Amino acid sequence: MNSENSHKKPTNFIRNIINEDLSSGKHKSVITRFPPEPNGYLHIGHAKSICLNFGTAGDYDGWCNLRFDDTNPAKEEVEYVESIKKDVNWLGFEWHGKVKYSSDYFEKFYECAKELVNKGLAYVCFLSADEAREYRGTLTHPGANSPYRDTPIEKNLALFKKMKEGGFKEGECVLRGKIDMSSSFMCMRDPVFYRVRFDSHHQTDNQWCIYPMYDFAHCLGDAIEGVTHSLCTLEFQDNRRIYDWILDNLDEFNKPDRPHQYEFSRLNLEYTVMSKRKLQKLVENKLVSGWNDPRMPTLSGLRRRGYTPASIRDFAQRIGISKVDSVIDVGILEASIRDDLNVVAPRTMAVLNPIKLVIENYPENKLETLQAPIHPQNEEMGKRDILFGRELYIDKEDFLEKSPNNKYKRLTLDKEVRLRNAYVIKANRVECDENGDISTVYCTYDPETLGKNPSDGRKVKGVIHFVEVSKSIEAEFRIYDRLFLNPNPGKFDDLSSAINPKSIQIRKGVVEPSMLDAKPEMAYQFEREGYFCRDNQSDELVFNKTVGLRDTWNQ
Repeated sequence: MNSENSHKKPTNFIRNIINEDLSSGKHKSVITRFPPEPNGYLHIGHAKSICLNFGTAGDYDGWCNLRFDDTNPAKEEVEYVESIKKDVNWLGFEWHGKVKYSSDYFEKFYECAKELVNKGLAYVCFLSADEAREYRGTLTHPGANSPYRDTPIEKNLALFKKMKEGGFKEGECVLRGKIDMSSSFMCMRDPVFYRVRFDSHHQTDNQWCIYPMYDFAHCLGDAIEGVTHSLCTLEFQDNRRIYDWILDNLDEFNKPDRPHQYEFSRLNLEYTVMSKRKLQKLVENKLVSGWNDPRMPTLSGLRRRGYTPASIRDFAQRIGISKVDSVIDVGILEASIRDDLNVVAPRTMAVLNPIKLVIENYPENKLETLQAPIHPQNEEMGKRDILFGRELYIDKEDFLEKSPNNKYKRLTLDKEVRLRNAYVIKANRVECDENGDISTVYCTYDPETLGKNPSDGRKVKGVIHFVEVSKSIEAEFRIYDRLFLNPNPGKFDDLSSAINPKSIQIRKGVVEPSMLDAKPEMAYQFEREGYFCRDNQSDELVFNKTVGLRDTWNQ
């Protein structure tokens, strides 16, 4: 146990519990698990849980299992299984041993259920769903016992076996725990442990026609695997009572070192929805292009947008772990990726909205190779070549015929600016297209200003970027913004009414020739524009904007 390593991390209530359990001898090691249901793609909220479970186990030289809680075959698909495995690996984590499934333990679960029936602690109930709701009571009124609650044990065993053998229709009966219909906790009012389902299962095919409920399977999966600390979100806090009740009433697992459940606050992020159901609706209603749309909070969407595993792990560390629900400023996530890419992203130039600039006193047909740093703060990354010639592309937003004020530092007529990593130029006249829009700016340059200020002492404050015309490469740029305009979009029944109409804007521009070989997901800083990466779903040259150089949302 590397306690020294574990103490380097910021403490939280979970670490305090673990430290106490280890020092008291309750546990000799730390074993956690990440237990997703394979019914959708992982999102940034799951990343918080992944970082917590894998990170905590690693810090204590323990291990973390990846276990799919695959107890609902109607909603589960192999596609989701594979995407989840890929996302966990992408985040930088390795699970212990082979991937595990709750379905691996179906036979064991069945034997545990029979043990509870044998002890008079579970029974087969034939109430309809509507009847069960009536019998359940309310938050202010206790429930009533099912008329099937006192069925003799032998008969219950026979009925449960018949359920297993397909002798009942779906919805005809369930196996319920016999706990307390007057409990103040609704989840303890004889919860359902098994139901009849004839759906084919992605792991067990048609071997089973009864499936355990999540609350029954989850605690048993933890116990079978020797999990010491079962970490889940606050929504399962009340359900901890079922977790404990089941394990306490099974001979094999009623031990001091059995698993215990501890709850932490789930991630609530501004301008985002975290509900799988609502994310599914966005996809089904074609409000986004798919689960991996770069505006989605899914890990596949964030990855496609250019978020790095390091930035997401950093975000999880920044927000920390607590037992109090709160809403996190999305700016914290954006700061994490911005801080990461500022250090690692090579610099290059792209013009997203090009107009032509012609330097009239520069020789025709001459092409000059200049050098610029790959990273201005990291000399070890070396230099890159940039091309310079008579005709350049600059961004339309970097030119105005007349300066609006004395603070304007971009190019205007009769004013000088520096071309980034190149010469000082002066705009002299413009040419417009048939619509009256400026298409070409004619300039002159000062050949003595490469890498130095004008010799006569005149000050040039503005700097704009460019791409040489003849070797430029056409590219598409997708400028992403927050998907929703409202910081709490989850309150809208109709999510379409909360969509930000400017959440994606597409521009056609140019990049330096070296960017033709840009690898998908590789981060670049387009100087003065922001951080971009090549799209991992397009065969064309498409760049997705990850984040701006600074937070301008509230400006």
